[in-house]
Amino acid sequence: MSWISAEAALTLLGTKPQTLYANVSRGRIAARPDPEDPRRSLYRQDDVERLAARQKGRRPATTVAAESIAWGEPVLSTAISTVANGHFYIRGQDAAALSKSATLEDMAMLLWSTLVPVDFGTMTTTGADTGLIACYRQVAELAATQMPPSGRARSVLIKDATLVVSLVAAAITGARVGPVHERLAAHWQRPEAANALRCALVLLAEHELNASTFAARVTASTGAPLAAAVLAGLAALSGPLHGTASLSIGALVRDAKRYGVETAISGLLRQGRPLPCFGHRLYPDHDVRAPALMETFTVPALFSELAEVGERLSGEKPNIDFALSALVAAHDLPDDAPLQIFALARCVGWLAHALEQIETGALIRPRARYVGELPS
Repeated sequence: MSWISAEAALTLLGTKPQTLYANVSRGRIAARPDPEDPRRSLYRQDDVERLAARQKGRRPATTVAAESIAWGEPVLSTAISTVANGHFYIRGQDAAALSKSATLEDMAMLLWSTLVPVDFGTMTTTGADTGLIACYRQVAELAATQMPPSGRARSVLIKDATLVVSLVAAAITGARVGPVHERLAAHWQRPEAANALRCALVLLAEHELNASTFAARVTASTGAPLAAAVLAGLAALSGPLHGTASLSIGALVRDAKRYGVETAISGLLRQGRPLPCFGHRLYPDHDVRAPALMETFTVPALFSELAEVGERLSGEKPNIDFALSALVAAHDLPDDAPLQIFALARCVGWLAHALEQIETGALIRPRARYVGELPS
């Protein structure tokens, strides 16, 4: 990854400094401090060259739309969160700083823009079983019976949102009383993991317009109940490229134990395969959520070595999925703990986006670019 000076960036763009800074603030160009002069900034060359190419001529709308859907510029306006200048901000607050003391209940108040304290112990009935299967089933049942949001006050919708998260928390933890992170730690019989779980829930509660959040927003845009939006998010979360990404490091961990860390990592890289759970396309340097989480527990020696050797050989740093895997190893949590944590945390963010989408009153309905055959 190459970085260039402001002068070089302006030469490529052919614009004024104000335009360069605006592109940085909007997340179109990644920037970082110059290690040789912290008063100056460097700009990611790939981002600058991409924008410069755009300015040479107006591209077809179909091309712009296709790139927007695939890791391009944001396709929806939001006041909820953003990744900018290597930091992750939620409602204007630094997520890493929030993770030091906030709880999931605090994040719900922040994300939902409510001053009323949130209590996720309001669910009174659940099935006998617990875990993800119970979570999916009970959210689906609620989605089939919950009232749609149209014509209902925001204060009532906040109660609906609270009910959905309460159901998810009860389904996953089997408990209905107390802060969610403490209930989760008690469910897994790991009370010493409570603070790390609190931090993980905060860091995972929201992350801009990811795949599951987009699915939740599309569902909410149809006027469906809030529980239906969360069900859509849960469905998207189950994929290996999203919510279960942390499980992808399992084979690397096994090979590292058997053959040694350096051999395992170099073997992957020699095959042209990226290291699982390293790097994140939204962050110019590293996923800031990973170190924030790993500060809350003693990282197992094997994971510390994987992080060090992985960065040295690949140039990428561990991301939040790596940190979740390290947390599971540190506290001997269930194999599917990352997905359970992810689901419980992210439903708060899905609901924030659903509420924001409802306020717009707009249906999300993109067009498809047909590339098949037509009758002659």
